[in-house]
Amino acid sequence: MSTDHDSRETIALEQEFIVANKLGIHARVAAQIVKVASQYKSEVWLSRCGMKVNGKSILDVMTLVCPHGSRVRVLTSGPDAPDAMSALASLFQTKFGEL
Repeated sequence: MSTDHDSRETIALEQEFIVANKLGIHARVAAQIVKVASQYKSEVWLSRCGMKVNGKSILDVMTLVCPHGSRVRVLTSGPDAPDAMSALASLFQTKFGEL
């Protein structure tokens, strides 16, 4: 069985976001990120200050410590990477439903 077909379908995207909500990425926001990321087959990674964590793990996301104004890089890789990135971008752009 060849894996060539799978490699053609793998898409990798990277985008930087600024945490705009007043409280930053706290437990509820981390849970939102993980919930959205987990809906996709693609891998989701978040990075900040040289630290890269699994976007599908709430503990990992919490360890990034992202207060208001932080720059966070989101990386998605897999067959539905564009959809995953779009959904995560929407979360950041709407300030996770907060002020």
